[in-house]
Amino acid sequence: MKKINLFLLILLTASCSPDDGGSITPPDGGGSGGSGSQTDLPSNLVVILDIQGQNSENPDGDGSGVFNLTATADNAVSFGFKVDTADEVQNSSGNFTYTVNSQGINQFPVTIYAYSSTDERISKIQNITIFVDQDSGGGGSGNTDGLVWSDEFDGNGSINTNHWNYETGGGGWGNQEVQTYTNSSNNIYKENGILNIKVIKGSNNTFTSARITTQNKFDFKYGRVDIRAKLPSVAGTWPALWMLGANYSSVGWPHCGEIDIMEQFEDKSYVQSTCHWNNNGNTASYGQPVDISTPTEFHVYSLIWTDSSVKALLDDVQFYSMNTNDAMPFDANFFFIFNVAMGGTNGGDIDPNFTTDSMLVDYIRVYQ
Repeated sequence: MKKINLFLLILLTASCSPDDGGSITPPDGGGSGGSGSQTDLPSNLVVILDIQGQNSENPDGDGSGVFNLTATADNAVSFGFKVDTADEVQNSSGNFTYTVNSQGINQFPVTIYAYSSTDERISKIQNITIFVDQDSGGGGSGNTDGLVWSDEFDGNGSINTNHWNYETGGGGWGNQEVQTYTNSSNNIYKENGILNIKVIKGSNNTFTSARITTQNKFDFKYGRVDIRAKLPSVAGTWPALWMLGANYSSVGWPHCGEIDIMEQFEDKSYVQSTCHWNNNGNTASYGQPVDISTPTEFHVYSLIWTDSSVKALLDDVQFYSMNTNDAMPFDANFFFIFNVAMGGTNGGDIDPNFTTDSMLVDYIRVYQ
């Protein structure tokens, strides 16, 4: 059956009445305390709602529980999205994806905000009705329905060191890689709400890049992870969005376990998800690739992790699944690692004309 997307356009101006959720207020805990000039106010807020799989036969969606919101407004520099009673999530792009995992018909409000450069805002409440099927490939186990941690990488400048650590150094990192990781703003920075991890070729065929982790700052067990990212394109780059067991420092690898949400190797026509662990003194691995026709465009790389399985999705389509058991280390907390390596065992031969390339990350969100 051909999929038909139904879109809802919501038009809002600054004249909305306070009773309909369209009041103009400074953001919670912020603002200058004044009302601001009228020219500072956002206007013409337009919101497009796309419920995945929605059509005439499935008015509440295909059971995946996934919906997307796209917001635009005149004079707006950022947007906020607040699902029911959850914390507000802000970004500069106006794009928001959310997965509901409570089985059955779910009804709840989402408040959409548009902010000006002076922190004035307009808002609109959108009521959503969406169906979740527990057996759907998108929704997973039905036990992850709240945003518990995220980084939207809003603004410009350095990363949030309350969330992330810089890992620096060279030496091949066990895979004959040729880059040296730095904490330089040349190699890692936020720009217009996007995280940039940038590889730069220096003199004498040297390469610098960046690697960041949430070790000892954020780790978790079970849930859904969504990461919206754009991958580098030049041969020799080896980008990865992955996780290690939080006990890595005490037990080492592979005993701690590893979950690769996304890796891209020498062949840029596909990405892969893989799990690694110790099996009676030997390293065990299970990975599956998925073709990607537009590897250098933004895509959402997702993980659904339960007490019995690890699943990976590309743009909400599942392509990887592995059952787990008590003998595996996937029943403990894990932390995140983002990096771009060069060459080595999986990066392959580096383009001799390489000068620079980047992995861009729009956001990372963890739901439980």
